[in-house]
Amino acid sequence: MFTGLIEDLGTVRELRKNADSVRLTVATGFPMSELELGESIAVNGICLTVVAFGDGLFSADVSPETVSRSTLSALASGSRVNLERALRFGARLGGHLVSGHVDAVGTVVALVRDGNAYRFTFRLPAEVNRYVVEKGSVAIDGISLTVNSVSEETFSVAIIPHTLGATTLKDRQVGSQVNIETDIIGKYVERLLGRAPGGETRSAVDLDFLAKHGFL
Repeated sequence: MFTGLIEDLGTVRELRKNADSVRLTVATGFPMSELELGESIAVNGICLTVVAFGDGLFSADVSPETVSRSTLSALASGSRVNLERALRFGARLGGHLVSGHVDAVGTVVALVRDGNAYRFTFRLPAEVNRYVVEKGSVAIDGISLTVNSVSEETFSVAIIPHTLGATTLKDRQVGSQVNIETDIIGKYVERLLGRAPGGETRSAVDLDFLAKHGFL
């Protein structure tokens, strides 16, 4: 698990594509003495496993599923990426719980100055955007952000100067694609309400349901 607070801006050194997988090598400022084989690092919000490291670099193998559901295939040597090491239990949770499992690729459809901040608007498929709620949390390229507004297929966030300068958002413009992970809590709630033990479908929780059970 991660928090969505970016710890380092890394640089892609190599993206080697094999027949059925990809190996990504990234230059980072993380102390090599602290890294371990098998640990998780979020790269632009994608949870990857370290398979080799040394000399300021780490490498991770990427499955076809991850490639197909993220912007990873668009990276090239020299691309900057947001990096975060896994959350340590007992540490402060400054962002929100981020799994590093990308739900969909979103597209920047508007970018405007808003006081001291920049307002980014992203478009998502409606079946994923349904999990985005106003004032809730969302991870964009691994960055924990608060949702300002939501429509059927878009949502917007306000980016303060610090976040803009410390992440890859400063490289994004209208038309750019980003990795989106919605809040995992909403997905669990939907799953639990939609299916009962054994797999049979439950009735939707609506006003009639609440009234019948004494909540209204």
